[in-house]
Amino acid sequence: MSTASADASVDSSGRTPKNGFDRFFEITARGSTVGREVRGGFATFFTMAYIVVLNPLILAAGVDATGAKLPITALAAGTALVAGVMTILMGVVARFPLALAAGLGVNALVAYEIAPEMTWADAMGLVFIEGVLIAILVLTGLRTAVFKAVPTQLKTAIGVGIGLFLMIIGLVDAGFVRRIPDASGTTVPVELGIGGKLTSWPLLVFCVGLLITLVLFVRKVKGAILIGILASTVLAIIVEAIGHIGPSFVDGKPNPEGWSLNVPTLPDKIVDLPDLSLLGKFNVLDSWSRAGVLVVLMFVFTLLITDFFDTMGTMVAVGQEGGLVGEDGMPPRTREILLVDSVAAAAGGAASVSSNTSFIESASGVAEGARTGVANLVTGGLFLVAMFLAPLVTVVPFEAASTALVVVGFLMMLSVRQIDWTDYEIAIPAFLAITLMPFTYSISNGIGAAIIAYVVIKLAVGKARQVHPLLYGVAALFVLYFLRGPLETLL
Repeated sequence: MSTASADASVDSSGRTPKNGFDRFFEITARGSTVGREVRGGFATFFTMAYIVVLNPLILAAGVDATGAKLPITALAAGTALVAGVMTILMGVVARFPLALAAGLGVNALVAYEIAPEMTWADAMGLVFIEGVLIAILVLTGLRTAVFKAVPTQLKTAIGVGIGLFLMIIGLVDAGFVRRIPDASGTTVPVELGIGGKLTSWPLLVFCVGLLITLVLFVRKVKGAILIGILASTVLAIIVEAIGHIGPSFVDGKPNPEGWSLNVPTLPDKIVDLPDLSLLGKFNVLDSWSRAGVLVVLMFVFTLLITDFFDTMGTMVAVGQEGGLVGEDGMPPRTREILLVDSVAAAAGGAASVSSNTSFIESASGVAEGARTGVANLVTGGLFLVAMFLAPLVTVVPFEAASTALVVVGFLMMLSVRQIDWTDYEIAIPAFLAITLMPFTYSISNGIGAAIIAYVVIKLAVGKARQVHPLLYGVAALFVLYFLRGPLETLL
């Protein structure tokens, strides 16, 4: 063998690849094996498979401006399809063990804030636009510039606020926290359960399911969230079979002790051909005339800022877990990772399942040994198989699925310790971001208030130069966003 051919058979790590597949995915170079990659791929899937259940439930709970709802089985099939294809694409293009699926937080924004202002097709069109914009930012290098414009601790606070927002959505949807029907307005706005008591069987299912999930999570059981949802669902099916509780609305009349969304009864079919009727049902033009240019611009901006900041942090965190970051703290093929992530955001809009993004649960696969994109081939393949199990999603009540929102909220809350609470210049904006998201039921309100407060405080203490120029423009847009009511009256 010549020297040249011998060199060609050895990769940059000094290890000899076993074959072309090994060389392409750098399995040996990263100190991994196919077996470890397969185990890692399974681990990642089982820790994030709950999204196939949870994303449809969140989106199906929303109502657009026409009163329309999205079909839950089609949402489940589309969620699994896009997650599978985009995860495989990440594995092949970026060769990095980072799985993608519909992003929590963004889907809540779409369901509870954007869709009510327009049609579902319009809302998903905005998600598509956001994905395209992120792709442009990646290709031009502007994404890094915008990422650097927002202070690191403020980005952390945004993530924490989204976590608390998800938690309160879970508590409200499960009926654990409820609005008090008080016309006089003399009492507190919310209460525990019904009349301050946990009196219904669905609430008991939620509490038991949450405790099961938390115990599994603390004991570091793989797939704790998914197991918790499944265990809660089984309990719900048993409770419904015995008690015949029924839905929360019967013949248009409220049934406070009923199931919030799905009544947990087994479907006629468990396996079925996937319903892909939502694919391509998006519109990128009508939202501008229906909701107004200013509102649409703010929604797109909010989607963008809540989506790609999370990806940057997730990418670095997963890379650190697997020892895959360089001296600059960034993983290999960063540009490819970000580009696939932006394509996934647009694909989620095009499939009407909300923006897809990188999942921090990928760290569970890395903990099992995954170091390359081969793990993504396994995870993505399992998501594609899950498409055919979409009818099972109609069995899962919110009382079972909402346990995941509480646990995910806790995980996102952990980052709060990275904020310097002794520095009021950053602590006050961070506090506003964290508290206003759940208390106003709005991600955009929290981000906007935080950025405006940050800019105003820096100006007030004579540190205007510490504010990135881009943030002045962002703050101005948010001022217009908050004043859109008076401005619409004047105009």
